[in-house]
Formats: sequence, structure tokens, C-alpha cells
Amino acid sequence: MIVTKIKHIKTAGLGIFLALFLIGPIVSQAQNEVQENQVKFARLLRLVDGYYVDSSDVSDLTEKAIVHLLEELDPHSTYISKEEVDKMNEPLKGNFEGIGISFNIYKDTLMVTTTISGGPSEKVGLRAGDRIVEVDDKNIAGIGLKNSDVFDLLRGEKGTKVDLTIARKGESNPLDFTVVRDKIPIFSLDASYMLDEETGYIKLNKFSATTTDEFTTAMNDLKHEGVKNLVLDLRNNGGGYLKSAIELADQFLNDDQLIVYTDGTNDPRREYKATTKGSFEEGKVVVLVNEGSASASEIVSGAIQDWDRGLIIGRRSFGKGLVQKPFFLNDGSMVRLTTAHYYTPSGRCIQKPYEDGVSEYRKDYANRISNGEMFSADSIHFDDDLKHKTLVNGRDVYGGGGVMPDIFVPMDTSSHYAYLNNLRRKRVTYNFVLDYVDVHREELLKRYSSFDKFNEKFAITEEDVDQVVTKGIEEGIEKDEVSLVFLEDSLKRELKALIARDVYSRNDMYKVLNEEDDAILKALDVIENQDKYAALLVTAD
Repeated sequence: MIVTKIKHIKTAGLGIFLALFLIGPIVSQAQNEVQENQVKFARLLRLVDGYYVDSSDVSDLTEKAIVHLLEELDPHSTYISKEEVDKMNEPLKGNFEGIGISFNIYKDTLMVTTTISGGPSEKVGLRAGDRIVEVDDKNIAGIGLKNSDVFDLLRGEKGTKVDLTIARKGESNPLDFTVVRDKIPIFSLDASYMLDEETGYIKLNKFSATTTDEFTTAMNDLKHEGVKNLVLDLRNNGGGYLKSAIELADQFLNDDQLIVYTDGTNDPRREYKATTKGSFEEGKVVVLVNEGSASASEIVSGAIQDWDRGLIIGRRSFGKGLVQKPFFLNDGSMVRLTTAHYYTPSGRCIQKPYEDGVSEYRKDYANRISNGEMFSADSIHFDDDLKHKTLVNGRDVYGGGGVMPDIFVPMDTSSHYAYLNNLRRKRVTYNFVLDYVDVHREELLKRYSSFDKFNEKFAITEEDVDQVVTKGIEEGIEKDEVSLVFLEDSLKRELKALIARDVYSRNDMYKVLNEEDDAILKALDVIENQDKYAALLVTAD
């Protein structure tokens, strides 16, 4: 026995030696090839700089070459300039440093639309509706201010001060405030509330460093309200941190269940599994997705679907199954390089094809429209070689192009929505709400002391609709009588929701918008019907 073991060890050792012997030259050859091309490109840059007929910007040429090189690899490997790096990271870090307001540039004036609760502006007494006319004794009203200018003026390091001069309705003289900048949270959770006595609703807009904490806090609040079922809304959630997606999926799955695994040529397989206790391992779950749900959203919905933990409702998700890792370059710029594919627990890679290049890849949304799949599930076809089985009930699921929902919800096909979309694009609806709230804020708060009272009793009038139509005409949008009849209820609901957001909270805006949401209504229907819910988890519609 001992001799046999020794022979195995010798044989294994010889195998390792031979493998290293063979791999060594391959690695060395690859490294030499990189070095040779590095010298080649550097030589080209020197030639352009020294001999080209016209003046040239070598830095700009280098950046363009990097961008083109990455586009040749895949659609999600990207270059980010030094100037863009910090701005790109802010939403995912979950905070920035500033004065803590939401604002709008309206009639060439910087208007405070909300102050962030507990933030530095609220602490010194700034209010929604205030106009900031001077920053550090410099006039900013009526000068063609842009959003980027506001960021430059008001953001800054924690602890630094900024002097503001405010014009406020009801005050004859300007008011002066000194605001000390602080860390300001960027929330990834848009809304959390009870849809009915037993079903909670949570909407996430991204997967950031704070997503798990936001979600668990929201779940604890919902549990105090008696939540037994959950609708998780990931529509138009473009993703974010892999770690946050894993932590969120962990809230629904049992200990040691696989959530996702990654694998790449230079990045060996890594598995990520659920831990001992999640915040919602029992109870019915419905996840809402659409064509804007990507990456981290697909990891969560894919894991829930593969383990038959809940149902997916909506339209086929985006189809991003590639993992990017950031690498900084010598000047502070960065490349986000694809290093691996990720796979759902059943083994699906949901990455849609990109062999025809970046330009064709970006036409995917238009192609979905033209082939009819946004309007009918029957227009969607998957090859059998992309078929996988869910891990509990053995349902058919497919890779190769996003997560396909268990219940399909078509996009609204009515041409009448073009009129409403034109009003939105020209900011007619939004500007009407800014004006309305500016005039009626105090009256609304006095008449409706809570959102619940507002939602029950407040209504947009025909006169309000006429004002929106008139504003649209002023912006070159011809009144469309037929569309207006068809859309009037939708328009009124949208205006009411935007008013609720500015007077009460963003959470309350979704309470209004979601009252007639088709996907949410389907979710509530299937949750309330135990037999239908169970049947769909055995064989999807």
C-alpha cells in the first residue's frame, strides 16, 4: 500500500513537472508578444509626435486607441478617463460630499426641490422652494447655469464651508446661510411599502455599497407591518456591485445554496453561496424585471428562478453575463476589463451574443421592438442547446440572452403614448409640477397633513390638464384630442405622483404610480392565488 502511494506521488509529481515545463514556454511567449507590441506602439507614438505633418495630441490619440481596442474585445470592457473616474464611482459608493439638496434649474434660477433629511442644508434651515441666487458672494441667477456648474459650486470636501444667498417666497430681503459640507447618502432603494395587508414592495435602482443595509432596514420595517409576501422591483436596474447582488440573493435562499459562479480563462471558477440566515427565506416572492434589468439584477432574478424560490414577472432582461474588474492606469484613468463570465446556479450564462460587434449589440433594444418580443412572448425563441433545468422542480429555463420571466407583461403598444412622451421630453409635465408646488406647497401641507390624506382626497383637475396642454403648445407640441382622451387618467396620475414626490417623498410617488401598474397587479393576483403560484413554479406560463 505504501509503495503504491509512493508510485502515485512520483507519477503526480512527474505530471506537475511536465505541465510546468509545457506551460512555462507558453507564458513566456505570451509575455514576449505583449512586450514586442508595447514597443511597437510606443515607436508609433514617437514617430507621430516627431514627424507627423500637422500638430497632434498624443494623449488623445492614445485614449482613442485604447477605446477602440476594448471595443474589439466585448461591449462591456470600457475606458474611463481620469476626470470621469470619481464621478463614476459616486453612485456605487453610496455617498458624495456636498450640501444635501435636490435641485432643478428652472427659469435660469437654481431652485431647491427637496432637502435631504438630516443633511447640512436642512440643519441650517434651507427649504424646498428656496432659490439660491449667490454662492460665495458670486451671482448665479440668470447666467445660463448648468447642472455640472451646480455640482462644481456646491460639492466639496466634508468640513468645508459654502456661503449661500437665498431668495424665499414671503421674505422681502435675501437670506444668508453658511452650510458646512458633509457626506450625503445616495440611496439605491427608491421605495418600500405595503401593497396590501400581507404583501410588501421594494424597488431598487442599483446595486451599490449600501444596498444590503438599505434592503434589510426596509425588510425590518415591513416585518413590523406584517409582511408575508414580497414584490421585488428590479425593472430598469442596470446592476452594480457583484458583492451586493450576492448579498441580496442571500436574503431569499437557504444556507449553502449556490447563488452564482464566475469563470474565465485567466480567472478560475469561483462559487458564491448563500449563508446561514437571510431576512426573507420564507414567503412568496415575485421579482419584476424588464429589458433594462441587467447584470446584478440578473444574478438575483436568475438565482431566485433557478432555485424555484419565486416567480419572475415582466419582460426578458437585458442579457449581461460578463464580469468586469477595474484596473487603474498610470495617469489615474481606468479600464473596466471583462475577466470572466458569470453563470446562474443551473449553469446558465445569460450573456446575449456580441460576435457582430458593439454597434450591432447596441441595436438589441430596437431589434426586440421590431421582432415583436416586447409585445408578445410568442415572438421569443431560444435554441434547445441553451436549455437548462431549475434545481428543485426541473422547469425549463434558458441562457444566452437574459432572464426570461415566468409571466410575461407586454409593453404598452398604444400610439397615443407618443403625445405624453413628447410632453415629458420637453419637460412640460415636470415644469408644471415645479410651478404648481412652488405656488401651493404650504396650502397642500396645511390641507393634507400626511401623504395618506393627500392620496385619498387630492385630485388633478381638468383645469390643471388644460394648463399642461397649453404649456405643451407653447413648446411646439400640438394638442392631440384623441390621445388626450385615452391618456387623461395616466397624465393625471403622473402629475399627482410628481407632486407627491416634491411635497412628501419619493417613496410616496411610487405609491401613486404603482396603483395601476400591470406588472404589480399581476404579481398581486398570482400571490393571492396559492394554487396558481404553486403551479407556475412547476411549469411556467
